[in-house]
Amino acid sequence: MFLTLLSRRPLLALTLTLLTTGAQAQSVETAHGPVDVGPDPERVVTLHEGALDTALAVGMTPLGAVTTRGGDGVASYLDDYLDEIAIVGVVREINIEAVLNQQPDLILAPPQLSDEQYALLSRIAPTVVPPAQGFTREAWKDDARLYGQALGREDQVEEAIADVERRAADIAQTLDERGIDSGATLVRWMPQGPLVMSSQLFSTGVLAAAGLEVHDGGLVPEQAGHSDPLSLENLSRIDDDWLFLATLNEDGEEALASARRSPAFERLDVVQRERVVSVDGQLWSSAQGPLAAQAILDDLERVLLP
Repeated sequence: MFLTLLSRRPLLALTLTLLTTGAQAQSVETAHGPVDVGPDPERVVTLHEGALDTALAVGMTPLGAVTTRGGDGVASYLDDYLDEIAIVGVVREINIEAVLNQQPDLILAPPQLSDEQYALLSRIAPTVVPPAQGFTREAWKDDARLYGQALGREDQVEEAIADVERRAADIAQTLDERGIDSGATLVRWMPQGPLVMSSQLFSTGVLAAAGLEVHDGGLVPEQAGHSDPLSLENLSRIDDDWLFLATLNEDGEEALASARRSPAFERLDVVQRERVVSVDGQLWSSAQGPLAAQAILDDLERVLLP
């Protein structure tokens, strides 16, 4: 439904096309080729969690954003950086009309944005789409740098990334010095069963940078974000030094609470050693960006280095 709205209002859409081209515009190389962006965009809409995170990390407050997975607003770890923001869709369904109503001069979109959506959004404002890289631990840094360039804040993005890298390295050194066990598995707990998260995600990449050896039990197919749901009988596949359990919503929390009462769960060595850590699924299995990385490192310090 959302994708048809702009096509019914072509004249209005055309009045909101790029106004910043000219001598002062910069060319940003995107997944759809070079895009001209004005030097100081002020009305920014983000359609990707990593774009919102990056914008806030460099001091830019966007006008609009999409909801986080499993929620009806943006992720709660951003509460300290954001008072309010217009919601212009969900992760997989952008409300073109809502984007149009914000009259943006820049749109920061997700990798793998469909050609149909790009065609509509780029008629509203310059639309920056990072090249898709699949599941790689470092992809978030490239995305952040591209968003930073579009915002005219490359230096601030580089500083934010460097801060994450320095802090993760410090934690890794401390874990090594203290001889703390480093094996870790991240699981998203869903009503249908636990999903083992890939070792190549943003969050597991942060864990690795902080000195943890991330495992997926060989259960995650190549270029997939997570495994198929595990049965409670196969929980031994996720036994590790540390088990981080993420839930996205109340349904997941209820399923996890039920699992904790099962003998199969209680028999896990990681449970017996009291090393099961419940974490925010919206942060640990959905978000990305400098602020998300810092929030995950906050959790690690709280749990591993009290």
